[in-house]
Amino acid sequence: MMPKLKKYMPFTYKMMIPYLLLVLLTDVFIGYISYSMLTDSRTEMAESNIRTGMEQARNNIRYQMDEIQRMSDNIFGSQPFQRALELRGTPFEIYLAMIDEIVPQITAPLQLFGNKIRFMLYTPNSDLNIVSGDNLDEPIIDSDYYILPFDEITGSSWYLSLKDSKRDNLWLQIDTDQKLGNLSHVRRLVNFSDYKTVIGYVRITVSLEDLFGGFDTFPVEEGITLRLVEQATGGILFQRGTADYADGHENFLSLHEQIPGSDFVIEAMVPQRYLTQDAGRLRRVIIAVCSLSFLVMTLIGFMVARISGRKMSRIVGLVRSFQEGNFQKRIRFSGNDEFVQIADSFNDMAGNIQGLINSVYVQGIQKKQAELEALQAQINPHFLYNTLSTISSLANLGEIGKVTEMVQGLSRFYRLTLNQGNVYIALEKELEQVATYLEIQRVKYADSFTLYVDVDEEIMGMQVIKLVLQPFVENVFKHAWFGETIAIRLTGRRVGSNIELKVIDNGIGMRPEVVRKMMNGPSQSGGYGVKNVDERIKLRYGDAYGVTIASFYGAGTTVRLLLPAGLQDHDDLHEEL
Repeated sequence: MMPKLKKYMPFTYKMMIPYLLLVLLTDVFIGYISYSMLTDSRTEMAESNIRTGMEQARNNIRYQMDEIQRMSDNIFGSQPFQRALELRGTPFEIYLAMIDEIVPQITAPLQLFGNKIRFMLYTPNSDLNIVSGDNLDEPIIDSDYYILPFDEITGSSWYLSLKDSKRDNLWLQIDTDQKLGNLSHVRRLVNFSDYKTVIGYVRITVSLEDLFGGFDTFPVEEGITLRLVEQATGGILFQRGTADYADGHENFLSLHEQIPGSDFVIEAMVPQRYLTQDAGRLRRVIIAVCSLSFLVMTLIGFMVARISGRKMSRIVGLVRSFQEGNFQKRIRFSGNDEFVQIADSFNDMAGNIQGLINSVYVQGIQKKQAELEALQAQINPHFLYNTLSTISSLANLGEIGKVTEMVQGLSRFYRLTLNQGNVYIALEKELEQVATYLEIQRVKYADSFTLYVDVDEEIMGMQVIKLVLQPFVENVFKHAWFGETIAIRLTGRRVGSNIELKVIDNGIGMRPEVVRKMMNGPSQSGGYGVKNVDERIKLRYGDAYGVTIASFYGAGTTVRLLLPAGLQDHDDLHEEL
């Protein structure tokens, strides 16, 4: 019985496990690095855009502040303007001075400056005409100028803070500037004679939104907040955006840009979610790409494992066929790899093993044939000796006719026995040989025995080893005879894939110990026949076949021969050999 083959996982599929783990780890590593790099790049790009916007705002503010500074410088350095500002005289003279010197100096910058501003001149000269302009409590709608009396600012906090100090030429948020989102440039005007006598104050006010020049670069709707901070005090002069930085629920990136020549700093507060707003999309894209890469690599690995696995399966199949005793199979692989070398080695090994098996098998067959011929040779001389002994006895009695019949019968018997040198004989011929033997015995015993033959016609043409029935028929005459007559019955039928032949007599029978002695070898009660036939059958067909004897002392004996069925003629016989 062949051992049960264990199920196994092909080695190529086992190698898929570390391969897929390596691919997975590689994809995860590459995905992580890609995600980190892309996120950092996106963050740097967003930060760069914000910084660029801040630089543009700084440059725009600086440019406008410089323009306003030039307005202030022109007023401060104009002697005709100063003389007109200090003029005392008739209303007509004052009117001419304002028309010729003061108003042109004030309105010219308003026309040249790009944004809307308020130009305010505070003068202590009560002779000058007052120009009130728009309402200062309202946002700047159009550029306008004001000539106001000095008394309007003498009580203001910003004037008091500048009056006795050396601070001058400043940018401040005064009066309603903070409420309206404005920024003012304040400068003291002094007399050119002593550079001490204050002849007025110039205040130029501009909207901080105009100063920043728009907010297209700053997407405040996404949480970015822009501030203009006074560096010295930390006060917030202007803010665009409503993000709450104090609640601590969100991290912000703080960017600063100093406005050259001023105490102001542009501060941009950028939430981290804005910097990483594309992180989710990038993560999904990278996961999709890595997943697709993993699937493609898995498919490629599976295809490679399948191709290699087929070769391995063929090699395993060859090994299993060797295990089952089939050394006829061969495998061939194309190419010049390890599988080809393994296949060639297996093929050479199988050829060598097959050669050894054939050699051993032929030697075994030859040995078995020699043993069969030796066993058969034991029967022929034994039967010949018994027959010749009977012929001698008849000759002594003068029974010449019977002697002639026995000699003719003996001749036919041995012609059938020789069977042209073949070991096998058709069952029909084997029965004819038994009949010939009984004809010889009938000369001696006359009609003292009766033969009954009951053999199925379908097995008559099947091949059996010659001389398997005659020795048992002979034993009937030699050992089973009891009384004056005896009956012999020969039966034959097919039982499954076997042939069952029986030799039955109603003789004296045998005790069990006698049967055992007959099966074990030559004895006084059995001779060579029983053991000889049993060994011949087993040598030819195997231990599953042979002779079985059932006997009851005083009631008769049944000899059963079990042979394989299926061999119809000599051609079939040769094919089996």
